[in-house]
Amino acid sequence: MTSGTDRDASLADVGEFGLIGRISEIVAATAPGEDVLVGPGDDAAVLRVRKGHVVVSTDVMVEGRHFRRDWADAADVGARAAAQNLSDINAMGGRAQWLTVGLAAPADLPAQWALDFTRGFAEECAKVGAGLVGGDVSRADQVVVSVTAIGACTVSPVLRSGAAPGDVVAICGRQGWAAGGLAVLGRGFRSPRVLVEAYRRPEPPYDAGVVAAEAGATAMVDISDGLLAEAGHVAEASGVSIDVATASFEVPEPLLAVGQATGADPLRFILAGGDDHALLATFPADVALPDGWTRIGTVGAAPAEGAPRVTVDGASYDGPTGWSHF
Repeated sequence: MTSGTDRDASLADVGEFGLIGRISEIVAATAPGEDVLVGPGDDAAVLRVRKGHVVVSTDVMVEGRHFRRDWADAADVGARAAAQNLSDINAMGGRAQWLTVGLAAPADLPAQWALDFTRGFAEECAKVGAGLVGGDVSRADQVVVSVTAIGACTVSPVLRSGAAPGDVVAICGRQGWAAGGLAVLGRGFRSPRVLVEAYRRPEPPYDAGVVAAEAGATAMVDISDGLLAEAGHVAEASGVSIDVATASFEVPEPLLAVGQATGADPLRFILAGGDDHALLATFPADVALPDGWTRIGTVGAAPAEGAPRVTVDGASYDGPTGWSHF
């Protein structure tokens, strides 16, 4: 049991190796599996790859840019960090198996924050049977988290570049909820709580990627930066155009409430919002969509020079399409 004194200790008090030791205790309790031959504590983890394609993804979260400690507690930040990486593997039609974490933080950050972050991270990984197998800690002026996820595809990975004219565009997972929660938090409120919680802890459809790949999805992407922005990535990579039909979306009541309170069009949360980590995929028109997937548009031929690759209801869209880091 952690004493009150221990809970008040900073990273400087605990020290690098003291922190690593405590994190290793948390990781050991998650039992990452028999394919982890060497886990945390050595220069590198050693993993057994049995079959299929190895898929790897890395994401970075920067305090003040991707999260705020006054908006989400440490366990929530940990869960979010895990979710966005697990979802990237999911979007390839694979399943994450192992993750590593690099954590840089100020010396006066409470050590308990780092431990709670680790617990939230490990809890999210456990949802797909993945394990935290290593990482690094360092000093920085603000909290920075870098995560690498390693997984496998037992069928051919689904890329962004496979969409073809005539395909249908479909989505799986809730979309726009995290963006609504961010809008609420940005105005200093905490309600509707369901949206705030959606921002703090996304609920990606972790089983949907493998199912879509097995059903014959031609292209797929994780919606992390905005639905229209991600559709644009698929269209660009595939050399096609995509039209999104807004009539396909049912705007949930919490988003309607936020729209009324902020004067924003609630549909824009859905079209441009990220961080829910829903999946966007294309399928041949003659393929029955798997359970949980909803058709939201169509794939067309490459657009004429100067024409948009992504349209909404058959026309150019002049609203925001998603997040851009630069």
